[in-house]
Amino acid sequence: MALGFRFDLEELAADTIMLNMGPQHPSTHGVYRAVLTLDGEKVVKLENVVGYLHRGIEKLAEDRTYPQIIPYTDRLDYLSAMLNNLGYVQAVEKMMEIEVPERAEHLRIIMAELSRMASHMVMIASFSLDVAGWTAWFPPFREREKILDLFEMASGARMLPAYMRIGGVASDVPPKFFPALERFLDSLPEMIEEVKGLIVGNEIFIGRCKGVGKLDLETALAYGVTGPNLRACGLAFDLRKAKPYGIYPRFEFDIPTLPNGDAYDRFVIRLLEIEQSARIIRQAMAQIPEGPVQAKVPRAIKLPKGEVYHQIESSKGILGFYLVSDGGNKPYRLHIHSPSFVNLGIMPKLAEGAIIQDLVVIIASIDFVMGEVDR
Repeated sequence: MALGFRFDLEELAADTIMLNMGPQHPSTHGVYRAVLTLDGEKVVKLENVVGYLHRGIEKLAEDRTYPQIIPYTDRLDYLSAMLNNLGYVQAVEKMMEIEVPERAEHLRIIMAELSRMASHMVMIASFSLDVAGWTAWFPPFREREKILDLFEMASGARMLPAYMRIGGVASDVPPKFFPALERFLDSLPEMIEEVKGLIVGNEIFIGRCKGVGKLDLETALAYGVTGPNLRACGLAFDLRKAKPYGIYPRFEFDIPTLPNGDAYDRFVIRLLEIEQSARIIRQAMAQIPEGPVQAKVPRAIKLPKGEVYHQIESSKGILGFYLVSDGGNKPYRLHIHSPSFVNLGIMPKLAEGAIIQDLVVIIASIDFVMGEVDR
């Protein structure tokens, strides 16, 4: 991936042209720029160009105390803010050996899985819109609004809640939270059936997506692809089971896989994962105890000298936080392993031989967020 590029005049044969796709085009899902070499409608070469949304979060963290960094994690994959919070605070807790109260652990699981569902709903809706499925845009966003309502009840914010805290969560949920959560879970199957009826079985959608952007398992592993995009290649790898963290080992859930690794499977795998997230949430609701939601931590949080790496299964794949401490109240270094950045690396490979219309489908199916790429 490059932050810029130079024209290679030798590559520009008489029968090829160069075309910028993005960084402003809606189909590129934000400020992503693909420099295409085209032979007619066919993509001969794609070069990723990133850096248009760079905000320097890793560098800013060096001048922020450990608690002050939490709101910045919201702004990485801003569609999965709670998951970003969770990965970061667990990294700090691992280094400080903090034991999180049981109620807070259950609330974290509920919020993390709601965040995963909300992210997948945006992917399903925007994918549908990219292939002109206007009607199918609405059911996922309707259900996502209910999730944001739940986030607002818990934190006062909808999209960027900064709800997690080192040692627990910011506050307990209000009494109306769990009845609203129950109603949301009860309404979820209707949304899934709507999407299946409108999109999954639609012959136009199938024609646009089946066999497009096909990624085999060997190539996916070689490029470091993780998350739903890897599971759509047939590998049942999920950190929640492969390397469990928090209280995930207590819950029963499956890791959905699909065999073909194409854009169609990458769409459907998100629907299957939403169902499993709902299954986890129902178990967490049934098991949640009363009690405190915050451990006793020092007012001024200082980490011992050393380093720690912690990773979680985010909505896009493996999200990791590498912290280096010099013993002060701010990190000496913070580095974020973001799944969107890694998964975006497969684009030049998937684009080879595709036509421009297929490239729109491929970009939608990878489901990256540029805030996480340009961190």
